[in-house]
Amino acid sequence: MATCYKPNLTPAQTRLCLTYRNLGLWTFQGWIAMFFLAAGYAKLTEPMDNLINLMDWPALVSTELVRGVGIVEIVLALGILVPILSWRVGRPVLVTASLGLIGLQILMMGVHLVGQAYGLAGINAVLLALTVTVLIGRRLADQA
Repeated sequence: MATCYKPNLTPAQTRLCLTYRNLGLWTFQGWIAMFFLAAGYAKLTEPMDNLINLMDWPALVSTELVRGVGIVEIVLALGILVPILSWRVGRPVLVTASLGLIGLQILMMGVHLVGQAYGLAGINAVLLALTVTVLIGRRLADQA
């Protein structure tokens, strides 16, 4: 990630760079949250037959596990958005939620690859890249 603290930048250019970085990170956080809120909601409300038709893995596990994954996805998605309310309170929640989503995406990417659902594994890879970008970007912003 490019640094906004280059010696040849004016203070105004540095502020603009930081503003663009912040806007980009919030955009990624919004996309991540929307995806996981929708995915979690679907896992909680859709009949298992529909979920099995969309993804193969729900056929291999209990209904309670599928519903539990949905709850976890919703909680972590909300954790990604908590810094909107308060950065001081929300920063640790954001880091924890990001790490939780990274772990969930790695696990689910493995499940999809074993089940030869390469399209779903690709979606997990994109979400993983977005989440890692947010985690690294926010940690760099804290160090500045």
